[in-house]
Amino acid sequence: MSYTDIEFALDGGIAEITLNRPDQLNTFTGAMGPDLEQAYRRCDGDDAVRVVILTGAGRAFCAGADLSGGAETFAPQDQSTFSAAAVAFPAWRVRKPVIAAVNGHAVGLGLTLALQCDIRVMAREGKYGILQVRRGMMGDAYSHWTLPRIVGMARAADILLTGRTFRGEEAGELGVASRVVAADDVLTTARDIARDIADNAAPLSAAVSKQLLWESFALSADEIERRETELHHLLMKHPDAIEGPMAYLERRQPEWSGSVAKELPPEPKLPDSKPK
Repeated sequence: MSYTDIEFALDGGIAEITLNRPDQLNTFTGAMGPDLEQAYRRCDGDDAVRVVILTGAGRAFCAGADLSGGAETFAPQDQSTFSAAAVAFPAWRVRKPVIAAVNGHAVGLGLTLALQCDIRVMAREGKYGILQVRRGMMGDAYSHWTLPRIVGMARAADILLTGRTFRGEEAGELGVASRVVAADDVLTTARDIARDIADNAAPLSAAVSKQLLWESFALSADEIERRETELHHLLMKHPDAIEGPMAYLERRQPEWSGSVAKELPPEPKLPDSKPK
């Protein structure tokens, strides 16, 4: 597959997607949305992919929207085709764990893209924020849905309504970051997490757990119990439920046989991410 503003690599079950406009701090272009959608769908449907890492080339993750259009940057769009989603198939729909390796600045759309991922490893030195209210706009890419889930309503209001920026340490304190490390260590840390998941987590188990995590805020405790029970029945009759304990007892790496592409139940009822 060919991409315009991203790079894609797959090695040992780990797919790496790199936003690739380093001279422009990986600012988001019109091509990046379709590129990311295509790459995410590729990862979702390929059982050779166990984990996905999203990162940026150079010293930034993504410095937000490309503002080179000046006054036309936020010009009115066709109401029948425009969506604020940015990516029509966001990271939470990928049925594999997605790790954002936020190697440097992530502001505006850069941060809201990272919020769509399951795990965020963020650079201590980076500058972060959802600045759109300071540009006459508002947060995008489902940030009013993802951010309150991640940090709670009060902290989400602090970030979204002020448009202020903050550094890596505060990202950790706020709960935006899963882990905060030196910029030079971000990608290595993300790869270590990805390697651990790829080697040790059963693909079907990780996939159904991810689905239920993203679905959970729309469900009651009783509904969660029913979903967990349904998914336990699915997993308990799978060969991986034998392989996991035996590999542990025999002190060897598990050899998983589950196929996310062929065996996973229907995706959860989450917000529609297709442009209207």
